[in-house]
Amino acid sequence: MGAVTRARDGSAGDRTAAGVELAGVGVSFDGVRALEDLSIAVAAGEFFTLVGPSGCGKTTALRTVAGFETPDAGRVRIGDTDVTGTPPEQRGVGIVFQHYALFEHMTARENVAYGLRFADPPGGVDRADRVDELLALVDMAGLGERDPAALSGGQKQRIALARALAPGPDVLLLDEPLSALDARLRERLRVRVGEIQRALGITTIYVTHDQAEALAISDRVAVMCDGRIEQVDTPERVYREPASRFVAEFVGDNNVFEARVTATEPPTASVAGVDAALPLPRGTSVGAGEPVTLCVRPEAIRFEGGETTLDATVASAEFLGDAYRLHCDWHGHTLLAKTDARRTPGETVQLGVDAADVRVL
Repeated sequence: MGAVTRARDGSAGDRTAAGVELAGVGVSFDGVRALEDLSIAVAAGEFFTLVGPSGCGKTTALRTVAGFETPDAGRVRIGDTDVTGTPPEQRGVGIVFQHYALFEHMTARENVAYGLRFADPPGGVDRADRVDELLALVDMAGLGERDPAALSGGQKQRIALARALAPGPDVLLLDEPLSALDARLRERLRVRVGEIQRALGITTIYVTHDQAEALAISDRVAVMCDGRIEQVDTPERVYREPASRFVAEFVGDNNVFEARVTATEPPTASVAGVDAALPLPRGTSVGAGEPVTLCVRPEAIRFEGGETTLDATVASAEFLGDAYRLHCDWHGHTLLAKTDARRTPGETVQLGVDAADVRVL
């Protein structure tokens, strides 16, 4: 962590972070709309993640910030500058791709130094010193003379990150940088990437399809679907207070029901096709007879007590290591629940639900 501390006080030469704004951006490919009226504001120094399924437009949004895609509508700003028509090499961004894109005929050190071929090291530091600091920053000190073929996948990705940081970019763009790595290494590296980002204070836009990764690493998350933003918020609020059915079903496990309000004081709603009602949070602004969509996270379902109890049958159980995930049949609906106690398929269980744990979409 020594090199990270030095970067904070400026000896690594990093420039002041700049915010990023996409305002009403639209991008089309052969008449197919990839981004539709996309508006995002990323604060200077923020770690901002775009998450969504394949084909939702998140990589296109990142490439538009980088300058690799030209929008047919809207504007892109980095800091106080409109860069909509600016070439990629003049935007002050560093990019790390999914598949490393290292030069195999160069050593690790030479790959990092390549990021300085078209720009002097920031802060007037010597090029060799800049490379040394960055190798230390990404925990690769002493390995600079190795060829990429002699590096592991995680080491290659750290060299790619160091190369992107070499010229001291205003903005760091990361496109699925950990997706080619195994699960355990992904977890270790995402922690390291977060440490480096916080130490440098660099504005970072991260693209991933992995919801757990997005929640773990980000200051804010934007959930995308079909070229549009479904919700932008902190990881906690995206998970606990999804703004739409898509977000509720895409981000983590969830139980989602179509229901109709049966009472307003206290508020309750009857689930479609089931002779049972779920409690709604007090203060919910709904009228009797109004259709609503409800969701309850599996970990919020209790096996002892609860304002409302639901009789269900265990259909199957998955052992997750720290808990069991149960698939329960409840009047033809599948209910997901988590418990630390083993349950047997065919067993009847009483599941408790509290109003505070029900989210009205």
